[in-house]
Amino acid sequence: MTLNSLKEGIKSECVGQNPEILDPTDQGSDGLTQKKAEERLKEYGLNRLPDPPMPGYALIFVRQFFSPFIYILVVAAIISFILGQNPSGFFIIVVLTLNAIIGTVQEYSAQQSAVALRNMIKGVAHVIRDSIARTIDVEEIVPGDLILLSSGDKVPADVTLISSQNLAVDESMLTGESLAVSKNAMATVDDDAPISEKINQCFAGSIITHGRAQAIVIATATNTEIGRIARHVTKERVSEPPLMIRIRAFTYQVAGGIFMAILTLTVMMLLKGSYTSEAIILMTIGLAVSVIPEGLPAALTVALAIGMRRMAKNNVIIRKLIAVESLGSCTFICSDKTGTLTVNELTIRQVVLPDSKVFQVTGEGISPGGEICGNTEQQHLQQLCIAGALANESHLSYAGGEWVSDGDIVDVAFLVLAKKLGMSITQLRQQQTQLELIPYEPEKAYSGSVNFDGNRAWLYAKGSPEKMLSMCSQMETSSGSVQIDKALIEDQFESLAKQGYRIIALAKREVIENSHKRLEQMSFLGMVAMIDPVRHEAFGAITRCRDGGIKVAMITGDHPATAKSIAIELGMCEQDAPVVTGDMIHQANAKGPKAADELIRPVRVFARIEPQQKEQIVDSFMRQGHFVAVTGDGVNDAPAMRQANTGIAMGKRGTDVAKETADLIITDDNFASIVSGIEQGRVVYNNIRKVIALLVATGFSALWLFFLSVLAGLPMPMIAVQLLWLNLVANGLQDVALAFEPKEGNELTCKPRKPSEPIFEKLIIEHIVVSGTVMGGLAFVHYYLALEAGQPVEEARNLTLMLMVLFGNIHALNSRSETLSLFTLSLFANPFLMCAVPIAQLVHIAAMYTPGISDVLVIQPISLAQWIQLLLIASNLFVVEELHKWWRRRSQKALLQH
Repeated sequence: MTLNSLKEGIKSECVGQNPEILDPTDQGSDGLTQKKAEERLKEYGLNRLPDPPMPGYALIFVRQFFSPFIYILVVAAIISFILGQNPSGFFIIVVLTLNAIIGTVQEYSAQQSAVALRNMIKGVAHVIRDSIARTIDVEEIVPGDLILLSSGDKVPADVTLISSQNLAVDESMLTGESLAVSKNAMATVDDDAPISEKINQCFAGSIITHGRAQAIVIATATNTEIGRIARHVTKERVSEPPLMIRIRAFTYQVAGGIFMAILTLTVMMLLKGSYTSEAIILMTIGLAVSVIPEGLPAALTVALAIGMRRMAKNNVIIRKLIAVESLGSCTFICSDKTGTLTVNELTIRQVVLPDSKVFQVTGEGISPGGEICGNTEQQHLQQLCIAGALANESHLSYAGGEWVSDGDIVDVAFLVLAKKLGMSITQLRQQQTQLELIPYEPEKAYSGSVNFDGNRAWLYAKGSPEKMLSMCSQMETSSGSVQIDKALIEDQFESLAKQGYRIIALAKREVIENSHKRLEQMSFLGMVAMIDPVRHEAFGAITRCRDGGIKVAMITGDHPATAKSIAIELGMCEQDAPVVTGDMIHQANAKGPKAADELIRPVRVFARIEPQQKEQIVDSFMRQGHFVAVTGDGVNDAPAMRQANTGIAMGKRGTDVAKETADLIITDDNFASIVSGIEQGRVVYNNIRKVIALLVATGFSALWLFFLSVLAGLPMPMIAVQLLWLNLVANGLQDVALAFEPKEGNELTCKPRKPSEPIFEKLIIEHIVVSGTVMGGLAFVHYYLALEAGQPVEEARNLTLMLMVLFGNIHALNSRSETLSLFTLSLFANPFLMCAVPIAQLVHIAAMYTPGISDVLVIQPISLAQWIQLLLIASNLFVVEELHKWWRRRSQKALLQH
């Protein structure tokens, strides 16, 4: 086959690009001319995926105002200015601006961190242009370029092979298949064949693990297979983070409640007839200001930012601030296998000798840490390790403080095995000089080496058990070389295969003259069972997920037996659990979503799954009412990550597409870090609930105070600017400090909250009603008695405001936990709150003595005796809340006992 005829054959395979890029008149074996390459670079653009548009400061700032809470406050500010209540209007504008600034800074900071992470990845490629081999930036690759590929290279674009020598490619980032795929330039493949079967092509982002090749670029940038998936995942996202769903529902609930409460009070005031129109409007503004938790946006942003920093300490980078809480809300994790639950480094787990002796091998990956368990002095075990190390084209060395390898992962695994036996690879290769190498080729299914030990020449070979058995007439045992028992060895092979292992057999014989040309009459040395081992921390992490009520499923492109073996080892499923394959999902989808849900619902292991099927699995679990998180490192994981409520990418091995799609990035590729992130996410949500309970209870207490005052026909107990001061200063400092609350310790032992559970659920409503009723009721009684005692309205309001500030101080301390007594919590576990409480009180006292501020707020100093009296009244709130928590704990304990 000539180069030109090959070009003609692949014109139709160009993905979305002009077939003339492969015009044979342009190019021969000398590659493109530099001039032609520059022309095509202008025509097709840089070979990179487009950067997602990043909003600037202005747009982010404007987005902070898109909330029903904000709308109501803006209306309140406008009305205040119209009525001449300029201080009230000004204070509202200040609150809105501060909230927007804090939100903008935090969101922009997270956005820039993601940009910095993406810019860390660079690459080069080797091309021939103008008959000269050149190294250029990957972004300068153009369709039609003639590129050179060799072991260790990252394929820069989609290419069709022209020539190949023992070429093997790791395509796990596209297919999820952990083993390298053998490629052949001379193979003929149908155009509609799946990626995993296109053995005459290589795809952008895959890694050359073995061999070398020449190839023509047929697609770059978004026209590659990676690009097609990238275009898919950049579509508008359908799913939303759980917190956004809950906050939106909470927002509308509060807005509706505010409207109804204000409408009711307005009607009551009109019916009473004792209030002027201006007084009614001012009281309405005051109620809106008091009930709206205007401090929530700032506190919410701070809580998420704190969670982001805490997660960073646990190797979790947050790309989108809202995703901090999302991980804590997830009820189901769909995890990729290769590189996430496993180390993505093939490891020999067992050595099985022909006489049925089995040696277990410990350790994982390319590090020789570990050992071969048993009597390793046996000569035929050593002979097997020698054969595996010499019939080998890979290299293993220690450099830069870590073990590094080069070559096929199967070959590397044999070098690691020899190291675990205590062999020196360098000395072994010096003692047995290699005379000839028999490279691995897929059609032969074996590789070999002829070595001379100084006296005799030996032929060592390794390959599939079927191939090795066909070559052997003898087998090595502790009794010496005996006639081979093929039935026994086949039984051993089948037993290991059922456990999901990849099996490699080894053999040897002495070479006489040119007899190495005939691989026959060999002596069988044994077999090794290889597997991509699980991460040692993954089992404990999955156990913690299960204890926390989070379900975990594995979705992989690997073989079902391999996937199930890993799942059993991780405790994800039992021996008799079903495994669902891509074909089964395809058949179920043909019957409709209900059939697909019935198939998917009970399953925890999915194998031979294509990228779009991962999406379908995630969509099914979401239809079943789960908040779903998807983890992965490959391009094939990106669509499912986009579909899920939360996408989690691996930072070390993760592809650009996976990282760009994800909401979070795990920097150490450790599943256990995800679990730590879940814990911190739950802490964040719990703190958000505490802040909301604090703010809404304070707002409810003000509403209750106003309601009782209207019923009694009393003047407005506080003016609008006082209410705003109460929310901005007295509570504003404390609610933000409450967001710093550390974990209580039971976050991962509690079941996840149901996806349908709103923020306003039973416990938080109880807290709001009990606390708000006590604060508002006691404040009304004090206000009523003060007026009855003949105090001026301004003085009664001044004392009522101080009482509400003291209520806020005590309420903030009690809000540290929804169920635990304040006496059981360390006072200094949250030093920010311990400082915020006295500061809030001191700020209010200082305002009383500060001219200008005291005039605007219409307040004046009070005596120490009055302050102590108000503190004693406020202390009743502490007693009531402690009793309520005790009753809640007692009820929960009784429920668990039954």
